[in-house]
Amino acid sequence: MSIGSLKPKSDMGGHGHEPPYKVPHYSQFQTKGIPQLEELEQALAKKGLRDPWIRNEAWRYHPGFGTRGLRARKLFFRGFPLGLALTVATVAITELAGGKDDHDHGHGDEHH
Repeated sequence: MSIGSLKPKSDMGGHGHEPPYKVPHYSQFQTKGIPQLEELEQALAKKGLRDPWIRNEAWRYHPGFGTRGLRARKLFFRGFPLGLALTVATVAITELAGGKDDHDHGHGDEHH
């Protein structure tokens, strides 16, 4: 194979795969219709202020992202069902296998 026969790839290792996400256009996020953000805008306006970046918080109130409590529950308890199932399985297997309770070795009535 000669160097002249190599064709440059335009996708440079991407092999035609697209990213699994699409970044939404900024204009689709509006504060209108979101009571918390509208209230914040009004409070700022009373003080003569305006936050040009407030729309960046609009995604947090989209129903697809859930409530703050739901997001916290997902964060802290994501692996809980699997962990509980594995714990129960481990205890059951240990009990069925006749696991001995050797936790008191060396602490009996024996004197040295």
